Amino acid sequence: MSDQKKLHVKKGDRVKVIAGKDKGTVGEIIAVDPSNERVTVQGVNIVKRHLTDRQAGGRTVQGGIVSSEAPIHVSNVQPVVKKDGEEVVTRVGHKRVKVTRTRADGSEHEVYRSVRIAKATGEEF
Repeated sequence: MSDQKKLHVKKGDRVKVIAGKDKGTVGEIIAVDPSNERVTVQGVNIVKRHLTDRQAGGRTVQGGIVSSEAPIHVSNVQPVVKKDGEEVVTRVGHKRVKVTRTRADGSEHEVYRSVRIAKATGEEF
């Protein structure tokens, strides 16, 4: 059994920040760190780093002040879905659906698969 934690969001999800200095900002998740329960959201929690010039692979990489996104805790974001043409925040539920799979020998069989559903709309996302 792995010690990997399950998060309610994953890479590529559109989320809204519900707490912190960027509260209300909507963006896409660009990185997920399940072991630390942190996500990096595009355009959220921008930090500036001061980098010096350095050698990398035989060439000089120029330093300076670089802005980039820093991770935030996963509890500070909530998924966003489209409902009646506008974006609304939602909680995440799970549902088991029956799917048909094909075996290597060509025969088919039915199995169950867990999918994420948006509580606000009841649709899979």
